Amino acid sequence: MHELGAIQQVVVWALPVLFAITVHEVSHGWVAKLLGDPTAMMLGRLTLNPIKHIDPFGTVLLPLFMVWVSHGAMAFGWAKPVPVTWENLRHPKRDMALVAVAGPASNLLMAILWAVILKICLLFSANPQWYWLIQPLIYMCGAGILINSILMVLNLFPLPPLDGGRVVAGLLPGPLAYKFSKIEPYGLIILIVLFISDILAAIISPIVSVFVIALSSVFNFLPVMKYIFPY
Repeated sequence: MHELGAIQQVVVWALPVLFAITVHEVSHGWVAKLLGDPTAMMLGRLTLNPIKHIDPFGTVLLPLFMVWVSHGAMAFGWAKPVPVTWENLRHPKRDMALVAVAGPASNLLMAILWAVILKICLLFSANPQWYWLIQPLIYMCGAGILINSILMVLNLFPLPPLDGGRVVAGLLPGPLAYKFSKIEPYGLIILIVLFISDILAAIISPIVSVFVIALSSVFNFLPVMKYIFPY
């Protein structure tokens, strides 16, 4: 394998990132529908069309600005949240936690799916006739594993409005959950400060690395992942 150029890297990352964000958001709406709230379905958000989930500022402008300012060292952003009407849920407090955990769970499943595809690609990689197709796919699978691992761990961070914060609120007793939820209006500011100060990376990066190493070891392609992403 050889290193990919800048344009090739954008192409390789584009599909895994779009799938990771889109399926994550659809999972929230799908679980909410199962638990009694059809809001996302009625608003047309239960679709794999990524355009429906893109936030112009959070998904496009902010990440590009942060990449430009940091000279490519970091990026941060978000997709358009899937609307959930908690009053429609059969057991609002418990069900909101289940809706929240559906997003990271979908990223876990997608990371495993990309790992399966990567394993299949490696089985064909020795054939010169397939090399031109397999080599970019190997990088794409690696990107899929990494981005879904990052989104899974990041979203489980126990800070509202992240999914982990909503899960914590669902597990806490009523009065404590109410007090904890009061953090949400300041959650995004706190998250950005933690991100810019590298505190967030210091917390989640080791967890992401352990997960990626464990997944790669299970499928026996750890040397490939270390070559693609030397974490």
